[in-house]
Amino acid sequence: MATKIRLQRRGRKHYAFYSIVIADSRSPRDGKFTEKIGTYNPNTNPASVEINFERALWWVNNGAIPTDTVRNILSREGVYMMKHLQGGVKKGAFDEAAAQAKFDAWKTAKVNALNGVKSAEEQAKRDDKKARLEAEKEVNAAIAKKVADKKAAEALAKAEAEAAAAEAPAEEATEAPAEA
Repeated sequence: MATKIRLQRRGRKHYAFYSIVIADSRSPRDGKFTEKIGTYNPNTNPASVEINFERALWWVNNGAIPTDTVRNILSREGVYMMKHLQGGVKKGAFDEAAAQAKFDAWKTAKVNALNGVKSAEEQAKRDDKKARLEAEKEVNAAIAKKVADKKAAEALAKAEAEAAAAEAPAEEATEAPAEA
């Protein structure tokens, strides 16, 4: 019986959410499993992963074969890095403290890089929002100018009409005494 580390689909239609499980290789994707070691949500940016690191490392060290996607997830989370470092400790290349220090340095660099990506994405969203706001302000200013020009033209036309109406009775008044 071969043990696999695989994804088990959860979530609703068009919104996939996965559990990372240990299962017999003969069981179906969403079928019976031995142990749930984490979750994977590809809908967030970047994809969010929660994993029981110790259990994942134990299963990898004891021969569980991950699928390609799970192997990539475990690699990003550092399970394979820790397995590699533990192999170096067994061979005597360095001690457990040095291995843990190397792993902590790697994990810190990874977290910093991830935070940099998140902050850059947030800054891009803020810049985009600011640019859209400025464009909307320009459009609104153009519309306000057109409305002001139209009102000014209407006021001028109204003033001219009133002036013409005022001149017409004045002309009639000057013409009427001339006729009498």
